[in-house]
Amino acid sequence: MNYEELAGILEYTLLKPEATASDIELLCREALYYNFLGICVNPCHVRRASQILRGSGVKVVTVVSFPLGAATTRVKALETEEAVNSGAHEIDVVMNIGAFKAGESTFVQKDIREVVAAAGPQVRVKVILETGLLTKEEIRNACLCAMQAGAHFVKTSTGFGPTGASAEDVFLLRQTAGNAMGVKAAGGIRTLEKAEELIKAGADRLGTSSATAIIREFRKKKSKKD
Repeated sequence: MNYEELAGILEYTLLKPEATASDIELLCREALYYNFLGICVNPCHVRRASQILRGSGVKVVTVVSFPLGAATTRVKALETEEAVNSGAHEIDVVMNIGAFKAGESTFVQKDIREVVAAAGPQVRVKVILETGLLTKEEIRNACLCAMQAGAHFVKTSTGFGPTGASAEDVFLLRQTAGNAMGVKAAGGIRTLEKAEELIKAGADRLGTSSATAIIREFRKKKSKKD
């Protein structure tokens, strides 16, 4: 993997509740400098980020029903519409975890499908499964739910749950999704070693607040080899 390939799968993430407008501006400027695939911010920052990144090719990603996934379907759809109208290119929506664990797969699929419809044909939707709360069988079935609902990606974690991304869970998601969906790993990705482990397991997106540290580590490692 070269620099462009690594930078091209990194979503530089800032979802802390205390993030300020100046923090978001710095995030965007660094994403532009390193040519990351995108940035991921809370919905209230989407308009500002999209203005800064307009015309750059760096995607604006935002979250819906974050971090619990427990909003009603209508609220999730409205939040999605608002985000897209503000300039979001991609939506990361948290699955209704309680409903899924209760066996309400039909409801979960409808919940996701409404978000996909609200996003429109040009906007990709990733479904956050919060794998740390699921068994291996539940992870597999949740992935299938997201696929059947028309989502474009499954994502491991919010970063606020009990665990982050693991290579084992990413591999399971890739096995289940095949080539039908992308797999985004997120949560606890702070080093190049961890990033490479998850990529090897099958992740084609990485969401991390440590994107700049990872890419600097990659540059340092490459320069030593050269």
